Amino acid sequence: MKIPFIKYQGTGNDFVLIDNREITYLTKEDTAKVQQVCDRRFGIGADGLILLQNKEGFDFEMIYFNSDGSESTMCGNGGRCITAFAKHLGIIQDKAYFLAIDGPHEAIIRADHWVELKMIDVPKVHCEAEHYELNTGSPHYVAFVEDVDDIDVVENGQAIRYSEAYREEGINVNFVEKRKEGILVLTYERGVEAETFSCGTGVTAAAIAYYLDAPDVSRQHVAIQTKGGNLEVRIVPDGKGGFQDVWLCGPAELVFVGTV
Repeated sequence: MKIPFIKYQGTGNDFVLIDNREITYLTKEDTAKVQQVCDRRFGIGADGLILLQNKEGFDFEMIYFNSDGSESTMCGNGGRCITAFAKHLGIIQDKAYFLAIDGPHEAIIRADHWVELKMIDVPKVHCEAEHYELNTGSPHYVAFVEDVDDIDVVENGQAIRYSEAYREEGINVNFVEKRKEGILVLTYERGVEAETFSCGTGVTAAAIAYYLDAPDVSRQHVAIQTKGGNLEVRIVPDGKGGFQDVWLCGPAELVFVGTV
């Protein structure tokens, strides 16, 4: 079977997107096929694969797979890319209301491929002496470092992700450097099992940790650098130790169209 697809990227976080509404090209059981499509040598190459499906009461449903073929928790950059894809298909204009694995999401498409995605509320954050743990749709470990250039993201990320505390469920690991304006974030992603150029749920987690590290109203709108480009995160403390009205904002751009 030939499968039509579109590839999008959001700050270097790249995805194969498939319109699964009328014809079921792939299902959650097609682990090997997803792996093959995402393979950068023997397939198209991507950090993940996303199916766009019909869902009553929503503009569409997002089904996200990691490059290892497993259905994953929420992907923030993927959510922004599927919103751009939905506009490309004519499903939406400039606003979307869709369902993902972590619940409903709103999204707004601005000018110049800029997409703003409302993330889930974060009711609590676990704070240790050396790191923060929180769930922004996916579980994240956030550690502040003096200089990210001194960090081997893969080696150090794997050591944490496969440690006894996180081996079974896995966790995404973020190393964050404070800059004069905002933060620089590098992420090791479970499921991809490598460093990615950007991680939407990861930079969202990093922005929340950045605020908690020194609570100040100026840190409720955070400029973020990743290896793949620049993002913004907006957050609002809920007064109970959690966060609401959390938005992940950045570019979502079409790379190419094809069949596989």
